[in-house]
Amino acid sequence: MNNLWKKALTLGAFSTFALSSSVLAEKLPGEGVLVQPVQSTVAEETFQTLIVNRALEELGYDVKETKEVDYNVGYTSIAKGDATFLAVGWFPLHADKYTMSGGDEKFFRQGQYVSGAAQGYLIDKKTAEKYGITNIGQLKDPELAKLFDANGDGKADLTGCNPGWGCELVIEEQLSAFELRDTVAHNQGNYAAIIADTIARYKKGEPVLYYTWTPYWVSGVLVPNKDVVWLEVPFSALPGERKDVDTTLPNGKNYGFEMNSMRIVANKEFAEKNPAAAKLFEIIKLNINDVSAQNMMMSQGKNSSADIESHVNGWIKANQAKFDAWVEEAKKAAL
Repeated sequence: MNNLWKKALTLGAFSTFALSSSVLAEKLPGEGVLVQPVQSTVAEETFQTLIVNRALEELGYDVKETKEVDYNVGYTSIAKGDATFLAVGWFPLHADKYTMSGGDEKFFRQGQYVSGAAQGYLIDKKTAEKYGITNIGQLKDPELAKLFDANGDGKADLTGCNPGWGCELVIEEQLSAFELRDTVAHNQGNYAAIIADTIARYKKGEPVLYYTWTPYWVSGVLVPNKDVVWLEVPFSALPGERKDVDTTLPNGKNYGFEMNSMRIVANKEFAEKNPAAAKLFEIIKLNINDVSAQNMMMSQGKNSSADIESHVNGWIKANQAKFDAWVEEAKKAAL
């Protein structure tokens, strides 16, 4: 996180975001057009959504308050035109959701908003080194699996993925493919709650096994290669239309998940009628490290709506030239 943004966030709690004077001096392409953003119930995706909302407002759009919905509902609502866009569509993780809701016939999806998002399984480094565990497939061994048993049922407790997020389908596919059903339990529920319990157990010196993703605050608390290590998988195994995809990375490691990007998914008809918004959706980009830094602040208690608005204000102030350039390029698309 650059120092300018860090300073802006520190001082920005009571700051307000001033509209650039250029917006006030001309007719804007979005005037009179309503926009309904949607996002998942993951609060750490609010920051990304609000930055897009702010840019749309600079283009003159009347942006309604973001609605929180399940991802499946989000895609369906956008396809029907009941919602306008989702700023955080995870791809290729959401490939099946996208296709089943109408695919390219219903959606506009160009550009990559946030790139380089990783996912996978991790265990505490102490246990990994003591027992030589590098691959989740090793947990077929009941004795190794028992090391991560938190509730006494003899199975490893895997802090997993909420139903409806997409990652849960990958985990379920892999538990079967890697023959881990008898030794590993996929614990699902409120991820924030179960990962908090996992972190508490780690701090007590207990072995932990969990799924997580980046950008997210967990890897700022349990730091990979320092506190925890990523586990490889025995082979690639993905559900649905990605069943033949090889998840091996260029460095030869295979963590079971493809690298993902957050992509903006918008209603296709809206995008066709609103070239300025479509151009913005295509060109806007956010550094993954900025998202991680903001998510970390949320994990440290700065997670109210006012706090997140302050984070957005600070980010825009620190990146004003870039932000204004997106708006100007988007305006030109409407000419």
